[in-house]
Amino acid sequence: PFIVVDSYKNWLQIQQQRKSSLRAACDKYNLSTSSNYENVFTGQLLVEHTHKFIVCEVPKVGCSNWRRVILTLMNISIEDLALKNKSIHKHNLLKKVQQYPREQQKEILKSYTKVMFTRNPLERLVSAYRDKFLHSSYYYGTVVANSIKKRYRNNTKMAENVSFREFVQFLLDTHNMDVHWNQMIKLCDPCNIQYDFLGRYDTIERDADNILRFIGAPEDIRYPDIKNHATENRTNLTLTEEFLRNLTRKQIDGLYTLYKKDFLLFNYPVYNQI
Repeated sequence: PFIVVDSYKNWLQIQQQRKSSLRAACDKYNLSTSSNYENVFTGQLLVEHTHKFIVCEVPKVGCSNWRRVILTLMNISIEDLALKNKSIHKHNLLKKVQQYPREQQKEILKSYTKVMFTRNPLERLVSAYRDKFLHSSYYYGTVVANSIKKRYRNNTKMAENVSFREFVQFLLDTHNMDVHWNQMIKLCDPCNIQYDFLGRYDTIERDADNILRFIGAPEDIRYPDIKNHATENRTNLTLTEEFLRNLTRKQIDGLYTLYKKDFLLFNYPVYNQI
């Protein structure tokens, strides 16, 4: 079938709609507290100075690939752009806005192009669970997993992986909001930071490419499609629904309450059929 590619102008209109919808929700729920970037305390803002570019890192919404893009924008030759996630996340040339003095932070926030990407909150949660508990990360797979198992199991069943249901119950009982599943509103403070562009995970390539053209990135720099676990399917809504079927109605309602502001601010639908 013939596919019509959205024009840049069309994309800018979509951006306008996303931003007005976010602004309206921030106002409606009284979530804006500061003006002029006086009270921005998020530590998630990665900054690249040549193109005056800031991206708020939301784990499980393509943030490793944004790190790769920023390193490429800085002309850092990465022999292999599929650089392992560990080295991408520890790269000492990547800077965050909060590393600068307060006055300079305000200047950067006022004058640089700021972007934030979002994802359906429950899809993001399933992605975090799969990445952190079904793979052999020592901290999540052992330390966090053991504290969850101790809470919900007797000693004879300690060997199996933490189930999605146990993980969800743990979040609902403890509100232990690690950065990988913390609410997007808390990570990026979108009611107080006026983001120039709001990208979404389901349109990430188109959004990212238009943003890169806007900031004047070289034509050959594209948003990479690199996965952490190359052999696995990405988490999508169909897979998310399969995970949600293992939960009780009460747990699903609890998750909607926990991520309520993310659903409202970024216009993600609530799935009644689950």
